[in-house]
Amino acid sequence: MRILHTADLHLGRNFNGISLQNDHQAILDQIVRAVNEHRADVVIIAGDIFDRAAPPATAVRQFNAFLSRVASETSAVVVMIAGNHDSGDRITSMSVLTDAKRALIRGVVSADERPLLLTDEHGTVAFSGLPFSYEFAARECFANEAIATPEDVLAAQIASARQYVPEGARWVVVAHAFVSGALGSASERPLAPVGGIETVRPEIFDGAHYVALGHLHRPQFIEAPHIRYSGSPLAFGFDEAGSEKSMSLIDIDAAGGTKIEVIPFKPLHAVRVVTGKHADLLLAEPSDDFVKAALTDDAPVIDAMKRLRAVFPNACELTYRRDEHAPEIKSLAGRSVKVADPIDVISDFLGVIRNDPITETEQAIIASAFRAMQTEEAA
Repeated sequence: MRILHTADLHLGRNFNGISLQNDHQAILDQIVRAVNEHRADVVIIAGDIFDRAAPPATAVRQFNAFLSRVASETSAVVVMIAGNHDSGDRITSMSVLTDAKRALIRGVVSADERPLLLTDEHGTVAFSGLPFSYEFAARECFANEAIATPEDVLAAQIASARQYVPEGARWVVVAHAFVSGALGSASERPLAPVGGIETVRPEIFDGAHYVALGHLHRPQFIEAPHIRYSGSPLAFGFDEAGSEKSMSLIDIDAAGGTKIEVIPFKPLHAVRVVTGKHADLLLAEPSDDFVKAALTDDAPVIDAMKRLRAVFPNACELTYRRDEHAPEIKSLAGRSVKVADPIDVISDFLGVIRNDPITETEQAIIASAFRAMQTEEAA
């Protein structure tokens, strides 16, 4: 059986106030093309389909159109789960009236984790979709007040799922978690409160023939190649500048062994850090990549960002090398503490106050004002 594994689409997200709608569309097109070209039997999306629980309408329409294309243009089955950025109820609603033979859509934690059973020439492959859940919801679901960590939640989900896997079947687990030994990045939202333990041990997946993971944005495997993060299709921060994004193509043989091929994504815009004196950067070849400029000038440059945008229209950040030596603040969990995106904070605040998501027009006004403020500060 052949599986195409991806995750962490984060539809509706901006890059430092710049819309990623066209970039996401290019990625979704590449996923559909890969399903057809490689004749994938199953498409896995391992959480964080949207960037926030109440995504903009454009993101919802974009994903609905993508699912329609997968259904009409391919013969692949879709397996997807909610991640920590998603609304579990929203993802669950997509499963209503869905053909149970073509999709396994899991949004909310359940004590009855029944798999999707598919067959190939070698027999049965069971797919268990384990949506992300916080501890308080899992305690209620499993009637177990001892659930206190993300590992406790996942352990309860796996125990529930394992009992429904047929004897002799090959087992694929889809989960959204931070597995010990993996490498994170700055753009991921922690899965536990500051100081809490958010990681889970890879041993928790014992018995699974392939584990399709979401949450971490770097493609990587954990201890064994069959426990794998596909990574996000796009880079969402400059700490990922120059990294190659990809989806994973997995072939599962009769014995449950896996052969994994990496299929690179081709983003519309690269994410780069350019370094040098301001005058030299103005002579560089024009580019619409997302750019962070690290200036080596000794003194501040007047209208630095405004002038750079004549060459790099999507320049997002400007720093001076002389100022980049401040100590990094670490959380008790040992991860870098990342300040929340101001645009996300404002959008979420307005959504909570009004009990209604902000409109696309309002989001555009907020992003425009924030970029103008960044330009003034950089100057």
